[in-house]
Amino acid sequence: MSLPPLDSPQWKSPIRAFAWGMSSVASTVLTLVLFATYLGIGALAHDSHFSLGWVLGSTLLVWAGPAQIILISTLGSGATAVQAAIAVTVSAIRLFPMVVSVLPLMKTPQTKRRHLLLATHFIAVTLWVECYRLLPKVPRQRRIAFTHGLGCGLLTVCMVATTLGYGLAANLPPLFAAAILLLTPLAFLLSTARNCRQISDVLALVLGIALFPLVSMLHTGVDILISGVTAGTIAYGVHWWRERARA
Repeated sequence: MSLPPLDSPQWKSPIRAFAWGMSSVASTVLTLVLFATYLGIGALAHDSHFSLGWVLGSTLLVWAGPAQIILISTLGSGATAVQAAIAVTVSAIRLFPMVVSVLPLMKTPQTKRRHLLLATHFIAVTLWVECYRLLPKVPRQRRIAFTHGLGCGLLTVCMVATTLGYGLAANLPPLFAAAILLLTPLAFLLSTARNCRQISDVLALVLGIALFPLVSMLHTGVDILISGVTAGTIAYGVHWWRERARA
């Protein structure tokens, strides 16, 4: 599926922009990855003895697969609501840089903060990846409506998958349920690699992958954070040095 040209009259209506965002869900393989992931989340919630309404509410409000797995696992193991909330909050911190990087792509001089609230809620890894791919093809004044459509479309897919996974949990082999959850990080890794445009992007990704096995030997408990920050800092330093050399 291809989007209309930037100067197309189809972009004049925010409703049409919302509809294009909804239909764009079918243009990415990440939709299938999300569907498989949320089948596993629905099955996990069933096996942890949560109700279908509860897990659908968590999909709607948390809207982040890893955070939902943490929430279900911690509460299912007997942790208190406060302990679960702290664990989910720490997990959600990883999304903050994504929000900061995507919101400027949507804003116009007339944009109010309240206009960005729903879009901010939708920004998780999938939407972050797809915004960088799709928003340049959307007129700036319609990007918020488009993002709302894209987010609602992805959320609908996940709600359906959660329901199916919950219903199929009795017949879903535990090994298969665990395997489909692995699809999410693998797909995001490949999508991030596809979206690398500059040498600094490639360097950050390659260094992050290379450093992680070394950092994990330290058993810090925050291996991904340390390897990611280190790789990103080195890549930024290389980018800064290259730009300074050109000047």
